[in-house]
Amino acid sequence: MELITLTIDGVDVQVEPGATVLEAARQAGIHIPTLCYLKGKNEIGACRICCVDVGGRALQAACVLPVSPGMKVRTNTQAVRAARKLNLELLLSNHEKKCLSCVRSQNCELQRLCQELGVTDEVAFEGKRTDLPEDTLSPSVVRDPNKCILCRRCVAACANVQKIGVIGAVGRGFDTVVGPAWDKSLSEVACVNCGQCIVACPVGALREKSETDEVWKLLDDPEKVVIVQPAPAVRAALGEEFGLLMGTSVTGKMAAALRRLGFDKVFDTDFAADLTIMEEGTEFLARLQKGGPLPMITSCSPGWIKYCEHYYPDFIPNLSSCKSPHQMMGAILKSYYAEKNHIDPEKIAVVSVMPCTAKKYESKRPELVVDGLPDVDVVITTRELARMIKEAGIRFNELPDEDFDDMLGESTGAGVIFGATGGVMEAALRTVYEKVTGKSLDKVDFHQVRGVEGVKEATIRVGDTDVRVAVASGTGNAARLLDSIRAGEKQYHFVEVMGCPGGCVTGGGQPIVCADVLMDVDPRQVRAKALYAEDAGKAIRKSHENPSIQKLYADYLGAPNGERAHHLLHTTYQAKPKY
Repeated sequence: MELITLTIDGVDVQVEPGATVLEAARQAGIHIPTLCYLKGKNEIGACRICCVDVGGRALQAACVLPVSPGMKVRTNTQAVRAARKLNLELLLSNHEKKCLSCVRSQNCELQRLCQELGVTDEVAFEGKRTDLPEDTLSPSVVRDPNKCILCRRCVAACANVQKIGVIGAVGRGFDTVVGPAWDKSLSEVACVNCGQCIVACPVGALREKSETDEVWKLLDDPEKVVIVQPAPAVRAALGEEFGLLMGTSVTGKMAAALRRLGFDKVFDTDFAADLTIMEEGTEFLARLQKGGPLPMITSCSPGWIKYCEHYYPDFIPNLSSCKSPHQMMGAILKSYYAEKNHIDPEKIAVVSVMPCTAKKYESKRPELVVDGLPDVDVVITTRELARMIKEAGIRFNELPDEDFDDMLGESTGAGVIFGATGGVMEAALRTVYEKVTGKSLDKVDFHQVRGVEGVKEATIRVGDTDVRVAVASGTGNAARLLDSIRAGEKQYHFVEVMGCPGGCVTGGGQPIVCADVLMDVDPRQVRAKALYAEDAGKAIRKSHENPSIQKLYADYLGAPNGERAHHLLHTTYQAKPKY
């Protein structure tokens, strides 16, 4: 392929045909500021912050301008700097500038641009100030139109990536807002609570519905036994909130921090991931051998489950009846753990730390109540946990590594990889293979289902059967996979679906990565690498070999998928309206 040569600020640059000026400049190490741009998701040239001079009368948006042979680009003229500043001031003219109290303070791309371009509160324009109510009715996502800059990054994430499209630009001019049609709340439309709109937003217009106040109240209640459980993906991202490199695993420091916050017990959701494999693997084998609805589809991701209920209800019979791991853990804590430690289950409060905003919705589902008690009482995100640690004055990076508490803290490598797309499938295959064949796997790594591709397929020989499996992450990719199954184009035995692209490592509750960094780094890969490294370092890497899991079944649950296990660990789903 013949490369195109152009000049940017006097530097000759060679790029492939089809590249944009923004991409060419980045390749040459030349910085062009952006705001509405989000690589691979929102490339519309709307904000004009990335404007450059390529000759002619008008400045051009570098993010959508294709390179051409001999093009001469100037990114730092007086006219360019003035235009960028003007565009930024126009955005600020109608922006609620309550930066100190904003959840995105110091991690706001608008704020960062103001510092970079020398824009202060004394802007040249005073626009028509809107004072619109926040949408707080969703259990997972809060929408604040007064902070919105109409960049449409959230719209792109919802419509283009997740293929849902429940939000969009409504109205015209100063009356334009981004939200559901007809002034509806997010709670009134078929939003799946995945939170991908939040991690796409460059400002504080979208945020998770915080439940940290509820956690503080529980911790201060002497009548409550407050137990916390962090999800696998949290340990691969929490460190970013404290300045550590992306992909730094902070499992030991996380356990130490949770203990210092005042939780009575610190257990690991990875334990419940192992428990999920026991239940889900047994369920799959029963369907495979007895002709149950196939393909069986995983049920760990509440965003995916809600998506299925709204958009693909004909696949509900294919869903595994297993609860998600943290809900299983809650049910075990309020039954087995309470009984063994002579604690009144009503006095136990379970707090889940999740990478996922949809878990907030999930914990409030009436289907996830056992004997009158919700499995999980409160869900906070990775970001919320970081805020609590900072509020408590804990110096996270100086903490020693500590272990989880005994009894429900022991987990295997199979449990930790649940946080990456393909991880649930791989963990299940490790157990299913050995249960069927009675043989020990020589290699437990199933690289066929790893990676960040939207849809992955593999055929695994298990005993006398070629088991056809597929993995999808992000509801947009799930739709593509389900459509092919529905049309009879594809046939599988077992399918894993995660609601967020890349799986839980890039869930809606994870640390937000600015668009500038996302041009060069893929958090899906970097964070997943930390989980696979932790898996490789575990002494036990198969869920069915977890001695604590074996004891739980021997002492309390009986057989996987048995009567007590079904009562505590399984649930049902129901079709929901699409509009």
